[in-house]
Amino acid sequence: MSHLITRSLVATLIAAACALTAGSALAATKKAKAEAAPPAPLAELSPEQIANAERVLVGAQHCEFNQTISVESAPEKAGYFRIAFKGKKYLLVPEPTTTGAVRLEDKKAGVVWLQIANKSMMMNSKIGQRMVDECIHPTQKI
Repeated sequence: MSHLITRSLVATLIAAACALTAGSALAATKKAKAEAAPPAPLAELSPEQIANAERVLVGAQHCEFNQTISVESAPEKAGYFRIAFKGKKYLLVPEPTTTGAVRLEDKKAGVVWLQIANKSMMMNSKIGQRMVDECIHPTQKI
């Protein structure tokens, strides 16, 4: 009887090892495909979006609670911007507004950058919360 149990246990262990190996190979294949896939082309911007992009204040901005955010022009395409905050980077595009505020948005990540005359802030539009506020570019100082 114990010989039968041992054979069954060995068979189970071999099957588990095969499943783990297959899972690792599948994960490695998916990762390689994701890394090899070229990024989707960036959409063309409207004249209004380009006009808004020209008003974006780039560079480091000091925010509330001793935080810093970096806004830079994206090298991939004129009018797009990269924002770095807390170790994460977002690719944002200008969106038209009726208020005169500058609005940049990364719809995939749900990140919105709002710039008004005296400050800027970053919002998470998916949950409706501010991520950081009171960001001041040197030209916004009163």
